[in-house]
Amino acid sequence: MKKENRSQYGIFIIGALFFVFGFVTWLNSILIPFLKTACELSNFQASFVTFAFYISYFVMAIPSSFILKKTGFTEGMSLGLVVMAIGALLFVPAAMERSYVLFLVALFLQGTGLSLLQTAANPYVTILGPVESAARRMSIMGICNKVAGMIGIIVLSSTLFSGTQSLNEQIGLVSDELDKTILLQQLSNQIIVPYLIMAAILIALVLFLKGAKLPEIKEENEDNANVGKQTIFSYPYLWYGVFAIFFYVGAEVISIDYLVIYGKYIGLPESISLHLGVFALIALVVGYLLGIILIPKVLSQRRALIIQLFLSVILVIVALLSEELASVLAIIGLSFAHAIMWPAIWPLSIHHLGKHTKLGSALLIMAIAGGAVIPLIYGKLSDIFDPQAAYVVLFLCYAYIMFFAVWGYKQVKK
Repeated sequence: MKKENRSQYGIFIIGALFFVFGFVTWLNSILIPFLKTACELSNFQASFVTFAFYISYFVMAIPSSFILKKTGFTEGMSLGLVVMAIGALLFVPAAMERSYVLFLVALFLQGTGLSLLQTAANPYVTILGPVESAARRMSIMGICNKVAGMIGIIVLSSTLFSGTQSLNEQIGLVSDELDKTILLQQLSNQIIVPYLIMAAILIALVLFLKGAKLPEIKEENEDNANVGKQTIFSYPYLWYGVFAIFFYVGAEVISIDYLVIYGKYIGLPESISLHLGVFALIALVVGYLLGIILIPKVLSQRRALIIQLFLSVILVIVALLSEELASVLAIIGLSFAHAIMWPAIWPLSIHHLGKHTKLGSALLIMAIAGGAVIPLIYGKLSDIFDPQAAYVVLFLCYAYIMFFAVWGYKQVKK
């Protein structure tokens, strides 16, 4: 197979895997309000849905890099899918026991599988072509991710919440604890079939990946930038990029996964609130498409990142000072502003790492733990103040990313 055809084939297969990433990841926006009701949780307690899911990236990213050194990119991806399937199956006993702890363990396992997948897939996309256009390829992967997220939200919201409005109303009115427990169990059981189907699909994808014979891509060889540099600590820009990913993921999770709760808070009907995440993902896709068109022909990756950061700050100010519809539209608009951030931060952080590419990728994947930590802060602020005022935490995220985009990305050890 010619090198160009091999790259196109690889991008197609990786695009399918990014579809899986999105389908699983963005279901959290539905799981948070669902488990909050089914397990009777506060906003802070419900935030452990994202904590359990994203903290697995921090725990497993470095082990994932060692696994990939043994298995290579393609075998590592298959293993990641298997772990995700095990996590999906664990939702069954978790639902039957209505055990929040088991739900969190299941989410941790799914995040573990995704950690392995992303530790392999993200550098794979970067290596498949020139680094100057890496943000463009990452944007294409982002579209696959977000389209899957839209489908997942629509499917799961229809499955878990369709026809349950009266059930939720009964739960709120019932005073007898036994009757209430029975109703909550009925609600919890609705998650079993969707996750059994998910497990089956993930196993089918393992078989597909095995048969696809995805080409193994070697990392870039050490170049002049690597001369005399023996450790991962020789690349300060990578470490600054790690924290940029941390704050970016935290901001993205807050702006999407809490839209259902925020919609209910400002008084939107449940039928609309449940689909706010879809609108946010549409905004992300529009942002990705714009990135594909403009980068690198019109704007550099870094310049586009700075522009989107300024837009993000403006939108947060609007969200905090506006009421109801204008406020929620501003939060949805954040997803458009966020679209270029991951595709721009990643290649700026990982370029010229040579033999350290896999480890550098693992460190960046660890930083996805921002999706575990920052939402906990948001959830606590929501309980103390309200879901709207809690969005102020986003200013911290954008301030650091701006630091990276202006100065941190170019720092190299002398």
